[in-house]
Amino acid sequence: MAVKILSVDDELDLELLLTQYFRRKIRKGEYEFRFAHNGLEALTMLLKEKDFDIILSDINMPEMDGLSLLTKINEMRNPALKCIMVSAYGDMGNIRQAMNNGAFDFATKPIDLDDLSLTIEKAIEQITYIKKMQQEHNQLESIKGDLAVAREIQQAILPRIFPPFPENSHQLDIAASMNAAKDVGGDFYDFFRIDADRIGFVIADVSGKGVPAAIFMAVSRTLIRATGLRGVKPSECMSYSNNLLSEESVSSMFVTVFYGIYNIKTGEVTYTNAGHNPPYVVKANGRVERLPFSDCIIAGIIKDYPFTEKTLQLEPGDTLLLYTDGVTEALNTQEEEYGEERLEALLRSASQTDCQQMIDMVKADVKAFEGDAEQSDDITLLALKRL
Repeated sequence: MAVKILSVDDELDLELLLTQYFRRKIRKGEYEFRFAHNGLEALTMLLKEKDFDIILSDINMPEMDGLSLLTKINEMRNPALKCIMVSAYGDMGNIRQAMNNGAFDFATKPIDLDDLSLTIEKAIEQITYIKKMQQEHNQLESIKGDLAVAREIQQAILPRIFPPFPENSHQLDIAASMNAAKDVGGDFYDFFRIDADRIGFVIADVSGKGVPAAIFMAVSRTLIRATGLRGVKPSECMSYSNNLLSEESVSSMFVTVFYGIYNIKTGEVTYTNAGHNPPYVVKANGRVERLPFSDCIIAGIIKDYPFTEKTLQLEPGDTLLLYTDGVTEALNTQEEEYGEERLEALLRSASQTDCQQMIDMVKADVKAFEGDAEQSDDITLLALKRL
């Protein structure tokens, strides 16, 4: 694209002078000159044609002088439009005012065309740089908009209606929350009805952060849900999901998963822990018990790994709290971790709360601990209580 230059001067011989001096660049399509004879005419052209790059304007002109034109150009707020002002050699007051008002550079009459050529080239360098920055800014704004939509989509695929099973609201309380550290996250939770007596539930943490983790999160969540809805045992669900994730995983991505099946009638939980943080059982009497650490590997690494499962019994009033490491590894401004001890102490005081209240208490306590520190990881919680 040719650099488009608007020359504004009431001296008609300047038009011939410029076209003659820059004839080679004009012929090659590098420069395109347009001419106006006063500021008002130039302003009219600028309003009609938005693609001028350089304004070469005399200061002293009839109808609208160069300084007034410069003011109007500044109002257009186009940082890629550069103004080179021209005036008599002794007119330093006006030249200084033009520079103070935002002119890129100046030239004095009689114009040294060699010097003007260098000034134009210098202006083009800045224009090119500014346009590149504007393009990158527009691309970032577009990405930002896409991420906002992606965040909405990610939140939409997670269950958000509580209580989720109103027909069992006298038997079961369940709540969950996911707060991504970036626009989109790699954590997820899910729960779904398998049959009249069984509820499947899962919490997981994908390696990494941002868009790659969010995509792997969506794949993992869909795969585990689709498999779990078939009613297979947790170990079979994780084995099947792990095989597919291992085949499709790129950049050595993996996911830690706790998948369980809760029997509404008996309070029994059958679960498989694929390398995830061990959840807590908050007893009705305030005692807090942590489940055993996982003896299974994370999902998405080794195909045909033999996942195993365990069982636990929830008594009436007991709550099972699942969380991702964004909770216990949250950092304050001194780079201290929130830790398991703080979490356990808080849970001991929350035995009589419902699931949503318990989650809100944990989130508020973690936020208070972090203070002014930036959230460093996704924070996800899921609580299930036998009523």
